[in-house]
Amino acid sequence: MSTLKPCVDALYEGVDRVAENIDGLPKCEVLLIRLLLLTGEALQRNVETRLRPFDLNDSDFRTLMMLYSSRNGSSTPSELCALAEQKPTNMTRITNLLAKRGLITRSHATQDRRQVVLTITREGRQFVRTLLPPMFPDVVSKFACFSATERKTFEGLLKKLALHLDTAETP
Repeated sequence: MSTLKPCVDALYEGVDRVAENIDGLPKCEVLLIRLLLLTGEALQRNVETRLRPFDLNDSDFRTLMMLYSSRNGSSTPSELCALAEQKPTNMTRITNLLAKRGLITRSHATQDRRQVVLTITREGRQFVRTLLPPMFPDVVSKFACFSATERKTFEGLLKKLALHLDTAETP
């Protein structure tokens, strides 16, 4: 992963320059948004790198994890699209890949034969149990700069922001 310090430094310098020319620039909020995006992109790159040896990308992984973590290991493509924030075409690609690898199956719902149900297989569950534990140390190390209390506070603040953004009006 490339170093983020030059990007962070340039971000602060750039926002300061813009603030000199545009009155009323909400510097703190602009910095928060840009820092969240910069950090998120760096974390995303790291996840993608960790998944590459398994021929998965983050969308594939999230979809598999949603099925793994669901109450009965099943969901519909439309539910997964909403939760994974994917378009139907990409969800079709994802589910085709996961089904081809034997990690999920497709079937028709018993109450409505037109509805497709995706279910994680025993092999898919085993794959997740093999894939995740080696990733734990890297995940923990990403947040080692925070105390346990700070991590919990940070989690609460990000959740609060996410829920606020969900209800906020955007022009």
